[in-house]
Amino acid sequence: MRPRLFGATACVAALGLLGPLVTACGSSADGDGRTLRLVAAEYGSGPANSSQAYWDKLTAAFTAAHPGTEVEVTLHPWDDVDREVTRMVEEGDAPDVALMGAYSDFAAQGRLYAAGELLSIRAEANFLPPLAEAGTVDNTLYGLPFVASSRLLFYNETLFDEAGAEPPRTWSDLREAAGKLKEEGVAYPYALPLGPEEAHAEALIWQLSNGGGYAGSYGGYDIASEQNTQTFRWIKENLVAPGLTGPVPPGELNRRDAFAAFLRGQVGMLNGYPSLLHEARAKGIKVGTLSMPVSDTLEERQAPPAAGVADWMMAFKRDGNRELVGSFLEFVYEDKNLNEFADRYHLLPSTVTANQASKDATDPRDAPFLDALRGAELYPVNEPSWLQASDLIKRNIGKAVAPSADPRAVLEDIAQDVRGMTRQP
Repeated sequence: MRPRLFGATACVAALGLLGPLVTACGSSADGDGRTLRLVAAEYGSGPANSSQAYWDKLTAAFTAAHPGTEVEVTLHPWDDVDREVTRMVEEGDAPDVALMGAYSDFAAQGRLYAAGELLSIRAEANFLPPLAEAGTVDNTLYGLPFVASSRLLFYNETLFDEAGAEPPRTWSDLREAAGKLKEEGVAYPYALPLGPEEAHAEALIWQLSNGGGYAGSYGGYDIASEQNTQTFRWIKENLVAPGLTGPVPPGELNRRDAFAAFLRGQVGMLNGYPSLLHEARAKGIKVGTLSMPVSDTLEERQAPPAAGVADWMMAFKRDGNRELVGSFLEFVYEDKNLNEFADRYHLLPSTVTANQASKDATDPRDAPFLDALRGAELYPVNEPSWLQASDLIKRNIGKAVAPSADPRAVLEDIAQDVRGMTRQP
């Protein structure tokens, strides 16, 4: 945890990545003592690129423009932030604003302000449509998308050239390319991170490429659909069984480890997002990108959407905080502020105007991510149970491709657990 106060009062604290320190702060010498508490995920990997530098600059500018206010920022690692905010809420000590991976359970509990209670009409209408849709519950926007990413298939062009492989357009193409890469001694012909860190993302990418996904046609979930079952059976039989996914079982391979192997030149193909692309290019790796290959059974006109991921701002109702929270969020979502954060971590801004400004200014090779985001499908984050459902998926879906597993049985077990949790019929 790293708490900081900005404005007339300041206190010294530790990076969320380094563990908490006890802090002591003085009292404000002037102003009305209004304080906004923000709890946010730490996007950096260490002190050198911590998100704290961004929040220091932004909150200093905000408090300078709003004399008498203070902003207290607490950063938590991604592995902890959802749990910490949930704990605070349960203890009756919710922050004013949180930035994390899910919002809808708090909206269902009536704890969040609607966007219309906080933002101008222009600001509320400025969110990219797929993100706004995902942030909406019962026709009301509660989850304010902050930054986002879309996923594309990355391939190491050098390894492909050495193996005589072609960039894949279909699953069978991918299997063929992976086979050639394995023959050339590539450690991970296709890196399949279905470990508990972010298995739900890799699974969604594959499910979409076969016309499936997590969401049901009429709300709720459809985790064990026929399309999803076919997808995991194909992966198991065509990639995992022939040893085309590398030395680590997919259910034990986490995203960060797959990315690290890609940056070492040990991976032929994997699904990635913009920040990984920038890291790889900085290391001199020649990277090609393309849309996720599709199932051979899908017709061309059925081209599926890319998978998209967004992080969510939410504002908790507290007596007397609505005006301050609204002013702060209007400031956060100004193009220059949003783009500064997105550029820092090579992510995509969530608003139409910031997105356009980013596209005009960015490396043209990043344009496919921006284009894919406009039509992307996101997790069903507007389902109030998504926080718990995604945890079940992350911990269990990698079992579907284990050697002795029946993919249908694994998906049905997950679906049954989710139904029990959500009381779906």
